[in-house]
Amino acid sequence: MANSKLVYSTEDIISDDIYDPSVTERVSPRDQRVRLHLDRKKGGRVISIVKGLIENDEVLKILMRELKKRCATGGSLKNGEIIIQGNQRDMIKEILLKKGYSVKLSGG
Repeated sequence: MANSKLVYSTEDIISDDIYDPSVTERVSPRDQRVRLHLDRKKGGRVISIVKGLIENDEVLKILMRELKKRCATGGSLKNGEIIIQGNQRDMIKEILLKKGYSVKLSGG
């Protein structure tokens, strides 16, 4: 191999999506297996957890803000999982399906 230097190029990135260079290949929403879990915290509080999203942190933050707004409740982002207060799985499922994600209800 005469020239084995690795070259970085952004020319292949055509979409205006947020790009994270640490993610080598972007996975389309329909190829992701998203699970919606229901969990109970101290004091009996119920939360909905979105697991299995393969997105960078910026995309997850944007999605979390939209889910919080549409569900009219609080939430957070921890360890790549979106946590929404209350049993909001039906609303979250509807929103994610419209965005093209493959969603299944799990647990609870």
